[in-house]
Amino acid sequence: MSHPAHATPDQPVHVSGPPAPGGGPRVLDRREGPYGEVVLRQRDEHFEIIANGCFLMDTSDGRSERLLVDAALAELGSAQASHRVLIGGLGVGFSLVRAVEEARWGRITVVEREAAVIDWHRAGPLSAVSGAALADPRTEIVAADLVAYVREGAGPRLFDALCLDIDNGPEWTVTEDNGGLYSPAGLAACRERLTPGGVLAVWSAQPSAAFEEALRNAGFTGVRTEEIPVVRGVPDVVHLARKGA
Repeated sequence: MSHPAHATPDQPVHVSGPPAPGGGPRVLDRREGPYGEVVLRQRDEHFEIIANGCFLMDTSDGRSERLLVDAALAELGSAQASHRVLIGGLGVGFSLVRAVEEARWGRITVVEREAAVIDWHRAGPLSAVSGAALADPRTEIVAADLVAYVREGAGPRLFDALCLDIDNGPEWTVTEDNGGLYSPAGLAACRERLTPGGVLAVWSAQPSAAFEEALRNAGFTGVRTEEIPVVRGVPDVVHLARKGA
């Protein structure tokens, strides 16, 4: 997708008017930022996020985004109500909303690098999805690049679960830099951010045997893949792995 010449970094470009001919989506906001172009569109009653011309997610379903959080909690297998979870990528807000619905998450940190996405949730159309979750006292929104945050920016903070959904999968990244998250060094950094017995959950649009092997090579145990059926094509999946106690 070509970038609009009149956009400047982090400057919103609002487009109003009727839906596109043929019932296509209507652009609500388009911005140029340090990671490229990000667009919020509306198709009927649903919202879509597009990054650098790549469709990321919409509000039409959300089962897999919710499962990302549910599966991590189930993997922890504890009834205690003080688990700390890091959600990588705010997206359309489904993972955050699901986490807030569960009392066993004692602290919920969301790392999102796109200022536009945060704006859409705080004061834009997506506030209808996530407004209550953002107001929950357990919720913390961190405006940062997830790869850098995991490797350098979290300081001494550890999490019981990392729920990561910033790409269409380890083999289908939105930007080239995101590939570092799934590299041996990136997975090692994820492992270091986890408490003993902590869970890494990674959303993907398709299964990846190579990524499962990379998780094992990085020292994770209990590596498995949970599938989420979709209407057409291969299932969405959540890759799960644990840090040894």
